[in-house]
Amino acid sequence: MNATEYTLEFEKPLRELESQLRRLQEMSEERRMDVSSEIQAIEAKLEKTKREVYSGLSPWQRVQLARHPRRPTALDYVQELFTGFEELHGDRAYKDDPAIVGGPAWFGEERLMVIGQQKGRDTKGNLRRNFGCPHPEGYRKALRLMRMAENFRLPVLTLIDTPGAFPGVGAEERHVAEAIAVNVREMSRLRVPIVSVVIGEGGSGGALGLAVADRILILENAYYSVISPEGCAAILWKDRAHAPDAAEALRLDSASLREHGVAEEVLPEPFGGAQADPGWTIGQVAKAVRNAFLELSHLPTEELLEQRYQRFRQLGVYGA
Repeated sequence: MNATEYTLEFEKPLRELESQLRRLQEMSEERRMDVSSEIQAIEAKLEKTKREVYSGLSPWQRVQLARHPRRPTALDYVQELFTGFEELHGDRAYKDDPAIVGGPAWFGEERLMVIGQQKGRDTKGNLRRNFGCPHPEGYRKALRLMRMAENFRLPVLTLIDTPGAFPGVGAEERHVAEAIAVNVREMSRLRVPIVSVVIGEGGSGGALGLAVADRILILENAYYSVISPEGCAAILWKDRAHAPDAAEALRLDSASLREHGVAEEVLPEPFGGAQADPGWTIGQVAKAVRNAFLELSHLPTEELLEQRYQRFRQLGVYGA
């Protein structure tokens, strides 16, 4: 499946124009008819419609783009940004969790530890990766890699893309809430720089378990929220059909997160989302990550930890 085969409701006018354009181009080639003026008119209308559609997206529409099946995944970023990546497996307590991938890699001339939440591309891949919903052993694997990074003085980069931690019985039996809580505690005092990039979905504690960082960057059409819009709608409205209303109320879109200090920087995406031009999007992430680590590398360890502590202490508004 390519990006055009997966069409969101608000993208349908674009797909209709693209279909018209293809028909005109085929007519021009097969029948040798001069329809250049019609093609130019459709191209101009298509470009105008793209700007209109993607310049005024609602929070719910951005959530839909964040979930696009062709959106670049953590391993896509790893493949394009790093060299010498060596994936490490297992939590040394239970088993490996394919929903979280990680290992040391070279980022240019710098060595770091990269850890990401990984989704599949199709049904088989999603079943293997548990749809990007980590089990407790995934978070414990991530913590093992972060402690390894601390031992070797490697900065840590985490790539966030999960609907949330897996809520099944097995995960609860193996204490998924405890695993996330331990990660939150240990990341808060990890003695190396940490940068987190929300590349798609940032759902609940499942995202927070890898996102206690010195800098949080978020792609323009990604989201980061205490609960999914559907979950919020089911609780407040008793009806998941109110997910668009919940997305608006949660202020989970990148612009709102930047406004409230939850994320330091919003990274641009091409019209149509990251999947429209993955190479360009990944390049934007590379520049932002490089700048963030460069800024953090000059901080003494104790100052780094104090700034991280204050960053999270200052989030939110507290009434009297």
